[in-house]
Amino acid sequence: MTVPDADKPSSATPEASPAARVASAQLDNYITEIVERDLQNGKYAGVVTRFPPEPNGYLHLGHTFASFLDFQTAVQYGGRYHLRLDDTNPEGESQEFADGIMADLRWLGWDWGENVFYASDNFERYYAYAEQLIRQGDAYVDSVSGEEMARLRGDAHTPGTPSPYRERGVEENLDLFRRMRAGEFADGAHVLRGRIDLSSPNMKLRDPVLYRIKRAWHYRAGDAWCIYPMYDFQHPLQDAIEGVTHSMCSLEFVDNRAIYDWLMERLSFAPRPHQYEFGRRSLEYTIVSKRKLRQLVEGGHVSGWDDPRMPTLRAQQRLGVTPQAVLAFARQIGVSRTNRTVDIAVYENAVRDDLNHKAPRVMAVLEPLRVTLENLEETRTLQLPYWPHDVVAASADGLVALPDGERVAPAQAVREVRLTRDIFIEREDFSADPPKGYKRLTPGGTVRLRGAGIIRADRFETDDDGNVTHLHATLLDEGAKAGGVIHWVGAQDAIPAEFRLYDRLFRVPNPEGEHPDDMVPDFDPEQPGHESGPLDTGFLRHLNPDSLRVTRGYVEASVAADPHDTRYQFERQGYFWRDPVDSRGDALVFGRIMTLKDAWGQTQKAESGKPKPAGKKPRADAAPAASGGVQPALTSQQEAEVTRLTGLGAAEGDARTLARDETLLAFLADATPGETFAQVASWTVNDLATPLRAGTVRVRAADLAPLAGLLAAGKVTSRVARDVLARAAESGEAPAAIVEREGLSAGLDDAELQRIVAGVLEQNPAEVEAYRGGKTALLGFFTGQVMRASRGKAEPGRVAAVLKAALDAG
Repeated sequence: MTVPDADKPSSATPEASPAARVASAQLDNYITEIVERDLQNGKYAGVVTRFPPEPNGYLHLGHTFASFLDFQTAVQYGGRYHLRLDDTNPEGESQEFADGIMADLRWLGWDWGENVFYASDNFERYYAYAEQLIRQGDAYVDSVSGEEMARLRGDAHTPGTPSPYRERGVEENLDLFRRMRAGEFADGAHVLRGRIDLSSPNMKLRDPVLYRIKRAWHYRAGDAWCIYPMYDFQHPLQDAIEGVTHSMCSLEFVDNRAIYDWLMERLSFAPRPHQYEFGRRSLEYTIVSKRKLRQLVEGGHVSGWDDPRMPTLRAQQRLGVTPQAVLAFARQIGVSRTNRTVDIAVYENAVRDDLNHKAPRVMAVLEPLRVTLENLEETRTLQLPYWPHDVVAASADGLVALPDGERVAPAQAVREVRLTRDIFIEREDFSADPPKGYKRLTPGGTVRLRGAGIIRADRFETDDDGNVTHLHATLLDEGAKAGGVIHWVGAQDAIPAEFRLYDRLFRVPNPEGEHPDDMVPDFDPEQPGHESGPLDTGFLRHLNPDSLRVTRGYVEASVAADPHDTRYQFERQGYFWRDPVDSRGDALVFGRIMTLKDAWGQTQKAESGKPKPAGKKPRADAAPAASGGVQPALTSQQEAEVTRLTGLGAAEGDARTLARDETLLAFLADATPGETFAQVASWTVNDLATPLRAGTVRVRAADLAPLAGLLAAGKVTSRVARDVLARAAESGEAPAAIVEREGLSAGLDDAELQRIVAGVLEQNPAEVEAYRGGKTALLGFFTGQVMRASRGKAEPGRVAAVLKAALDAG
């Protein structure tokens, strides 16, 4: 494979990336601050990032967050993003998984063009770098057992002891290493270790393993190699080979960064990449350890990697979730320096919010009970709307969609539904012995059929077991009163269908226990033989036996002519679509994508027979749950607080964090309601939480609204806003006053930005000529220069667009 030059034109520009269009909001976090600083200082000519999954399984929702951060950061700064398959572990990897990873990322809308890399294509280069380290005296072949190696390393209180083979000479090490490659030794007989520092407090630096002997078939290299590089050796080298500038990885690799930096220094890469860590995201009621997901598949607990109950992206595709919903979720959960368990309601609400405006409303009966309308002599043809009033009112262009995608006036967005003498209603919508508060159909009672009129239940039939089998009713005049509204399907036109009702795969928020292993790697990247080990099956006891319920019923006839990938809201039942695997020909199989609201808590409450205890309220000075811990379910009071905060405009994730923390809530109490509230709530959670809990914030929430208004109006950049926010929190001065005093809102209109751009181009004629000669990665260099000239007032996205127009115009 030819490794592209860092100056090669990008094939993944913001204009070319559907995912970037979906996730158009600018990222603003501590990593983007580093990127901006590096561009301003001219440290790199442009931004290059990479997403490096190992092809030993399919991508899951946890990968979505990482890939979004990697790719969107490059898009935001006019850079280039790579897809890399980190395939240096022959066990468990396959072309099937590699192809699946690429397909899933393309489904999300990412387009890396020709910038796809396989680490295995560089085995020869890694080997050459290993020999270079040996010749420099920075690596040696060790021959002790794995157990002895671990013992000699010492512990946090005891420095390591040198292996008896640590002082082998260069020639002996080269000879042994070459014979390792030639296959002369058994697996585990020798390893190559870096010679770094056996007394380092960072255990990763105590002579880490760089290569091990492993006889296994590699899905791309075959049996050409019997030694394979370790992650800590291969990963930084591949970053450097590709010209990556900002290498982002999850927090568990923070100690491994020392090896990364050591390799870059010893092998003299320049310019060299740097590693930056972010907090990993896990999701309640879910596991994202690929080993455990594989156990679910191989143990027959699910039907496969695409089982709609799985957290894999291909499972979410089969479930009917859209890529826009997944990206919205990834954008919403944010970037931080700590691990965090995300409330699954955040993901579920992202899916609901997306489907609410995409799924036309129709009717389906999942567990049918036949009803005969005794006084209905002729079939009535009704015109029922696809969309409720709130969706119509929210339409930007005044039009709504038909199931085939055509946009029409609301009055035209209707379908024909026939009310026949025999209809089906949900079995649970009639009760012969109704409980208190029951508002559906009862003997002698009335109820409204959606869009069709009011009926009264006159008598019913039962089978030998007392189950109601047939209901006889009368269709009443519109002047009658009804206690509730139910849906129905005309029996004459009803289409039989199977309905698969999916629920959470696990019964508990954290099925992996107090310390879930999705917060640490599935392996120790330092140790040989890390790929194997005892399987943890404890999580299986938390499987939800009701995660899939199958019913057979009927759907209204209008769906027969709709495209097969139409997503519907079956009224009162949830969002559904036809299963793309099992729905064939006349056999209709509908899977439920999502319920209409979070019914999980209600189900748990009903099963227990009594409300769950509210639990202790958190102390005002209580710190958030430890990294990776699962927070307890919200109390009813906290849920009410979430409803209040989201009603004021706060994002769902921010509202749930605020509801759990009385200190943050107390600060936000005097925040100004209105359009700025969401931004102030976000700052409270993401920027001010730590100093608020420490009692060091001197600014009031009410003083933040003007700053949020300036940011929303484009009068200040997000970078300036966060800097001013931090200074105001420390000093107590109103942030808007700081902006005014220092002239930070002297807004860059288009004319001013174009003037600055023209000046930067005039001052750098050689770089302009190089860019126009094909080195388009210099766009990052120009971006940094413009941002410096604007004193940080310009948004990088606008700068990149204006710069590109000016450079291309020449």
